[in-house]
Amino acid sequence: MKRHYFLFILLCVIAHNFAWASINRHAVVSRNNPVITKVDTLSSLSVGNGHFVTTVDVTGLQSYLDEYKNGVPLCAMSDWGWHSFPNEKNLNPSESEKAFDFGHGHQEIYAVEYKKVQDGRSKDATEYFRVNPHRLNLGAVGLRLLDSQGSVISLDQLTDIRQEQKLFDGEIHSSFKVDGKAVKVITGVQPTKDILYARIQSRLLKSNQATVRLHFPYPTGRHADDASDWTKPESHQSEVLFQKDNSVVIKRKVDATTYYVLLLWEGRATFKRCSHHEFELLAKDDVLSFSVAYTQEAPRITDYNFKDCHHTTVSHWNNWWNTGAIVDFSACVDSRAKELERRVVLSQYLTQINCANNMPPQESGLTYNTWFGRPHLEMTWWHVVGFALWNRPEVVAQILKWYNQTAYLAARQIAERQGFKGVRWMKMTDPWAGEAPSNTGSFLIWQQPHYIYLAEEMYRAYPTPETLREYGEQVEATAEFMADFVTYDINQKRYVLKGATAMQECMTKDISYNQPFELAYWHYGLQVAQKWRERQGKPRVVKWDDIIANQSSLPEVDDIYIAGIPIGSDRAYETFDPFDTPSKKNESFAEKCRSDHPAVLGACGLLPFTSLFHMEKMKRTLDWVMQNWNWQTTWGWDYGMIAMAAVRLGDPDTALKALLVDTQKNTCLPNGHNFQTPDRLRIYLPGNGALLITVAMMCAGWDGCEESTNPGFPKDGKWNVRWEGLRPMQ
Repeated sequence: MKRHYFLFILLCVIAHNFAWASINRHAVVSRNNPVITKVDTLSSLSVGNGHFVTTVDVTGLQSYLDEYKNGVPLCAMSDWGWHSFPNEKNLNPSESEKAFDFGHGHQEIYAVEYKKVQDGRSKDATEYFRVNPHRLNLGAVGLRLLDSQGSVISLDQLTDIRQEQKLFDGEIHSSFKVDGKAVKVITGVQPTKDILYARIQSRLLKSNQATVRLHFPYPTGRHADDASDWTKPESHQSEVLFQKDNSVVIKRKVDATTYYVLLLWEGRATFKRCSHHEFELLAKDDVLSFSVAYTQEAPRITDYNFKDCHHTTVSHWNNWWNTGAIVDFSACVDSRAKELERRVVLSQYLTQINCANNMPPQESGLTYNTWFGRPHLEMTWWHVVGFALWNRPEVVAQILKWYNQTAYLAARQIAERQGFKGVRWMKMTDPWAGEAPSNTGSFLIWQQPHYIYLAEEMYRAYPTPETLREYGEQVEATAEFMADFVTYDINQKRYVLKGATAMQECMTKDISYNQPFELAYWHYGLQVAQKWRERQGKPRVVKWDDIIANQSSLPEVDDIYIAGIPIGSDRAYETFDPFDTPSKKNESFAEKCRSDHPAVLGACGLLPFTSLFHMEKMKRTLDWVMQNWNWQTTWGWDYGMIAMAAVRLGDPDTALKALLVDTQKNTCLPNGHNFQTPDRLRIYLPGNGALLITVAMMCAGWDGCEESTNPGFPKDGKWNVRWEGLRPMQ
């Protein structure tokens, strides 16, 4: 009997261990490799290392620049490559500033947009400091393909296309035919250097029907594009500094910006200049391997070996996928699981190459320029929190280093200029922490507590005195501004937030106050800042505790939380009905409340529970949002935000509906990018980041969650989600 009992227990243990055996990470990743078999300009693929990315077309290189220009463009971008047009009018940032009085007891000076001709230099300053600096497209490396009669092969003449992104190896393998002749290309980027490398195999090489072309553009300075103006050859310089048998160094000078390009190749080939900024590499054999390094300083000439580049890249990416976290949906029987896994795996790769920068990334990463290539600090939460939850805190650390060493002084100066204590973190910025003038961004405040949230993530990963010393001063200064920014309303006997535009940007400084997410985030930030003081042996700040205890609750109407209180009304329900019908000509306040980001759910989803709201009312609010929201006005990270709220509210079915809701801005392209709009925002990495954060939460839970495994998935037997390495959310 004892023997049978022992065998039973042993079998149970074996069965449990088998069910949660180590996940075959290679299988999870590889079954989600993007495979492209036809031309689709939105399906461009990228290789990169977090600091440098090259995006390629179906040839595996940047061969058809014009054809892909309005899809996902073919750029080579870095976190160090920036440019400014000459400041010919000697404009100063202060010329775009304007004073406001929001009832904080003093005037506040903001960097705003002057748009009228009569605004003169103020308008000029607006235009200049919004555009400059902007991110550079460092260059294009593509194939020039000819038929047997010497005519250029167009994109639609390529046949037998097959391109696969080998995610686990960090390379792209491309094959196609020209006039029936095969071309094969392997493309990669070195993990620790900004070096593109490629190996081309084709009989077309030896006949020079396939040659490698290097092109260098002048920047455009446009809001959203490939940053490539090919019409101004006289405005920049491409000087060959050095040329030897298998190497060339080109010095690029673009106004005040200088960088270098080192071309190395294996085997027999000839290098020549075709025009001011175009160069060609002509092979003498059927195989050509080469690398292109982009550097800030004059490069040192080294030997090039494709096998070494390939081995280094593959080893790096194999190790990367085998560390950190992974989620396996293969045992799930719900029909949505396969697509969810695809999105998760591709988002891991895309956020790593595009967002693991030396500073907060731009919303389109290093793929192409949007908002002139500049970072928006309110998006830092969406870009960065996922790295902490997926067990890669080193990425959070390198971005917070930029906050500490570069942005901290500038943020203190902004607070001083506006008459506040502490630091006020800017919104739209650049590598040197400049503040772009904006009639929206300059008035946002929801980026302010991000620093505290991310510092807390670092402490959760490394709960040491060193962590407290590293981030403690900035946590303190961030909270000082927050405490100084609130206003005590003697009639309501509550602290209020006013003079700010909300996360839900249609709720501007001019029409509303006490917006819900900002209230909840202020509550969270001051509470955590007090914890940091206690960890450092400091007393709690009395005023902070008073604000925490007496902060305004979330505004509501009929037991549903709303987007804010209209200015001019002490109580929202005296002013409007959130269920009213807007006029066709003028959008009502109520219609604004169900447009743009459903930020009210962020107060519950992104943050730990707060006494500022009641769970039952928040559940009703979630239901109301799902039934009444204007989905055409949402953005890519909204779906994750809704899902996180649903998970915390114990509604995993709604969480899955939100994550996979069928709307344009929730589209996941074959390459994994989150498509938003065809005109300017074809990819949107905050959407990828939101997905990763949400799935981590659904799997590993959050502080205070009673379930330790998969609390965010339905318990219907269809969601046997397996995972490793995830960290619980705050």
